[in-house]
Amino acid sequence: MRRFISQPVHDRHNLSRPLARWQSARTWARLIREAESLWRVNVRELQHLGALELGQLHLETPQALRPEVNRWLFRFGALTRLAHHR
Repeated sequence: MRRFISQPVHDRHNLSRPLARWQSARTWARLIREAESLWRVNVRELQHLGALELGQLHLETPQALRPEVNRWLFRFGALTRLAHHR
């Protein structure tokens, strides 16, 4: 703990970047999982809404986060996976 306190401010900000990235990937995966669960409901309108939401999330998920989002989706047991194009 002492080392962290004595580090310069710019070093502490660099340490928070991986945490922010982790949180962002987890959030995208949760949104995708929720949309996927709507898509599997037996009510036609909710299925349509879930499909639209899932498609939009696929388009909006940042390319750089897709591998991490996929790891979260795997952990959540979601069926959806994101393509990673470079």
